[in-house]
Amino acid sequence: MAVEGMPLVQASVYVLVLLLTILAGMGTGYAARGRRGRGPGRALERLTLFTIVVLIFSLGFGIGSDGLLASLPAVGLNALGIALLSIALSVLFVAAVRKGARLE
Repeated sequence: MAVEGMPLVQASVYVLVLLLTILAGMGTGYAARGRRGRGPGRALERLTLFTIVVLIFSLGFGIGSDGLLASLPAVGLNALGIALLSIALSVLFVAAVRKGARLE
């Protein structure tokens, strides 16, 4: 399955680069983990927190500027309907199984 708008080979290289980047970060973190008193420590934690906050902010900004908020009530009503239907059918299924297994 290709990334939308990319040929399959280019998408595969893109995914491979992402995977290698993640693995390199995991390896670096694992190597620095055992060293007490040395290594990045607190500064790296602060940088990570700052990066996460910036990413969450940019995600929220993108959602807010995309016009998605205008359709949020309809999405919320669909989610509520799915949740209520799931709960109701789960209760009915459990009641039927308990009755069938003569647990009542």
